[in-house]
Amino acid sequence: MAEGVGVAPTMPEICSDRFQIMDGDRPPVRMSVSTWQQPLPAMASAQRSALVADVAERVLACGDRRLRVGIDGLTAAGKTSFGHELAKQISMLGRPVLRASLDDFKRPWRDRHRYDRESGDGYYRNAFDYDTVVRLLLQPAGPGGSGACVLCSIDPLTQREHRDVATHAAADAVLIVDGVFAFRPEINAYWDFRIWLDVDEQTSVRRGTHRDRSWAGTEAEAVHRDRYLAAERLYLAEVDPLRLVDVVIDNTVFHRPRVLPA
Repeated sequence: MAEGVGVAPTMPEICSDRFQIMDGDRPPVRMSVSTWQQPLPAMASAQRSALVADVAERVLACGDRRLRVGIDGLTAAGKTSFGHELAKQISMLGRPVLRASLDDFKRPWRDRHRYDRESGDGYYRNAFDYDTVVRLLLQPAGPGGSGACVLCSIDPLTQREHRDVATHAAADAVLIVDGVFAFRPEINAYWDFRIWLDVDEQTSVRRGTHRDRSWAGTEAEAVHRDRYLAAERLYLAEVDPLRLVDVVIDNTVFHRPRVLPA
């Protein structure tokens, strides 16, 4: 996937309604302008709906101010889908929601000659621009921030920069961000609630290979094993993110997720 870097925005624009998910009189779920969008999940089972509702209540128990929720887990653990489900549930409970992905805050593809991003170590250490994540997204989305949140720095597919496109976060908005390595020290302090979606390594590689075969072709499995999985093993060893989280969810079977002991 392409990668992006950013600087502070000038006079931000508010995202148009084209990037909102509306449902009656509920507060909107405002999406980023990125073209790297996964579809909304299919109809959930009763068990999954109940779990998402429970997590939403836990998030909202953190307070009425702006909240920032991080969703982490191995590649293809289901982070984006769960983020969409959680966003819809929180909106149903009356809070406005902003959705973002760390995939939209990678360093630009044009700069790939300057650093290694294709090995596991290189991907883990060089792919994401955490300074930009903090400056354009997490700080503005905080209770003392400006509220002018850039939800996409550089589009991973088109490489178009969107740092001048900001979405206003209301005083009680909930920002939900999914992505690998979300609890690294560079950004961990900015989360108000942390979620880990748990799947085993084989499930991660299998799902990711199936998902990314359209662009990686026959190399998809190697990319997942030798780059993404290798990077995630480094992350688990160096950071031990599960010690930081508020809830761990076994997401191996989509229709039967379950909360695990933290």
